Amino acid sequence: MATAFSSDGEAALRRELGPAAAPRGQLDGFYEMGRAAAFVRGGGFRKVALQFPDELLADAAAVAARMEAATGAEMYILGDTTYGSCCVDEVAAEHAGAEAVLHYGPACLSPCRKLPVLHIFGQQPLDIGCCAEAFRDLYPDRQSRVVVLNDVVYAHAMGELEQQLCPEYPNIVFSRVVCVDPPGPTPPGEVRQFGRQFPVEAPGGLQDYAMFYVGAEGLALTSFMLTWNRCPFSSFDPATGCGRHETFNVNRALMRRLYLVERTRDARVVGILVGTLGVVGYLAVLQHLRELLRRAGKRSYTLAVGKPNPAKLANFLEVDIFVLVACAQNSLLDSSDFYRPVVTPYELELACNPAREWTGNYLTDFRDLLPGACAHVELPPAVPAAEAVPDISLITGEMRAAHLCDPSTPQLPPRNVLACRDQTRALAEISPAASFLESRSWRGLEQQLGQTPVSKAVQGRRGIAIAYEDEGREQP
Repeated sequence: MATAFSSDGEAALRRELGPAAAPRGQLDGFYEMGRAAAFVRGGGFRKVALQFPDELLADAAAVAARMEAATGAEMYILGDTTYGSCCVDEVAAEHAGAEAVLHYGPACLSPCRKLPVLHIFGQQPLDIGCCAEAFRDLYPDRQSRVVVLNDVVYAHAMGELEQQLCPEYPNIVFSRVVCVDPPGPTPPGEVRQFGRQFPVEAPGGLQDYAMFYVGAEGLALTSFMLTWNRCPFSSFDPATGCGRHETFNVNRALMRRLYLVERTRDARVVGILVGTLGVVGYLAVLQHLRELLRRAGKRSYTLAVGKPNPAKLANFLEVDIFVLVACAQNSLLDSSDFYRPVVTPYELELACNPAREWTGNYLTDFRDLLPGACAHVELPPAVPAAEAVPDISLITGEMRAAHLCDPSTPQLPPRNVLACRDQTRALAEISPAASFLESRSWRGLEQQLGQTPVSKAVQGRRGIAIAYEDEGREQP
């Protein structure tokens, strides 16, 4: 899971460009040129950003040329993304002065804040007959209650699959891909998550259903399985034509996540990683997490490092744990290769909000934690330190503070080693590492005019950073 959202860039440097993702004669159908052109003309947009994932960049120039010819608008290709390619990169689009974004390829369907967006998933081929046969093998009981989920790139084929299976399975439910959240609260008996919408009519609710996923193994399937962890999952991979019962050990994965919750309770310095600048509500959740950490007596620092990787985060060894604010698919970052663990906003809430209890339901969408959302839990009143129930760390065996601070209590002074912790006049030690981190800043390159000696220009090294042409040769 780590390579999808964080990497050291070596894979991109070594990647060889292959043939275009769609044959030239099929560009119109694969990229839905007619619908995209109607969107641009209907909105009166004069400059539009086209966002492609790496695997579709080979078609970018041809698609942009056809779109300009069809609409008369200027097309600007986004060849790289600030964060995950599944999210709409509003930051890069605004840098180009774009008035709208056409997002191509797989998408997390997180709502955007500013620019109008049209999602074009790319109509990947699906063998309907093979998929239906795999479904029948996996669910021989025709009365089975099954929800059919799909990767967005196969959404175009779900209608035909539904026509084949619905006459045989009266209790089957097909989810719908929803690119824009419907207004108003979710009605009873309906599920709206991850850009999917489907009704639930079983007496026991969603846990009475099994889940059948059409798509390859990846972050989307992992998010579904952790969120709906009480439902058995099976899948069909269109690339291999094979169906299977998923053997992903959800309980083991949840135990790993709960271990990270315990590590978060022990942490004193927390780094908040900004993993999105376009999803609605990211500023609100940043403020919510800062307040939560302040009330929990922990120091927090907000870090904008782009796509996180072990090398970047190793620069902040003073931080005990990181929390990643990203879209629902990219929040579950596998941090086993990192020097410090990376948790989700929900796991931070479990660690720092005494009113939130583990119920077995896992949340990956940070918007569910905000005030007014379905899973929001208010912080309880502050408890004086003298009345707080002692808490023992399950990792270190040491006692730790488990109560919330009074919101009116001023922040601890950053420069002193010892300071008053609360009205009980107890002394608290301030971490020197945290104070050092607080004073750090990156100033960038400085000109130093008149201080650098003038020298003649010389021939530099040729090649890329991991393999210069003169490497291995003795320098004169």
